[in-house]
Amino acid sequence: MSEPRSQVKSHEIPKLLVWDAWLKVRENGGAAGADGVSIDQFEERLKDNLYKLWNRMSSGSYFPGPVRAVEIPKKGGTRVLGIPNVVDRVAQTAAVMALEPNVEKVFHDDSYGYRPGRSPLDAVAVCRQRCFKRDRKASSSGMGGS
Repeated sequence: MSEPRSQVKSHEIPKLLVWDAWLKVRENGGAAGADGVSIDQFEERLKDNLYKLWNRMSSGSYFPGPVRAVEIPKKGGTRVLGIPNVVDRVAQTAAVMALEPNVEKVFHDDSYGYRPGRSPLDAVAVCRQRCFKRDRKASSSGMGGS
């Protein structure tokens, strides 16, 4: 005889987290993914869609769907942009919302990649500022420049 299985989910994911993630995705808008489901269509069966997503994420059976590839024009050619399904964007947003507060604490202050409120332009600005500061110190000490 086997032991009865626990009714507890594999992963504790608050339903409110999935709801808040949905609100962010809806606010951001965007196109339908490979499944063709738009944000408006997803919202038509919102309660059912969010419950199914929460259930799959909580049980560990969630796997994202295929990503729709769209070529966008760029200077000198094109770049492929991947557009995930709406349900996958909700799942990704929920994961970011759950992980980011804890992970953010361990990043170095000079880390700029994929960080909230930071961009490559911020990194360049800090680098430029430090270079100019160092250059002024070197030239004022008589060590640099001509």
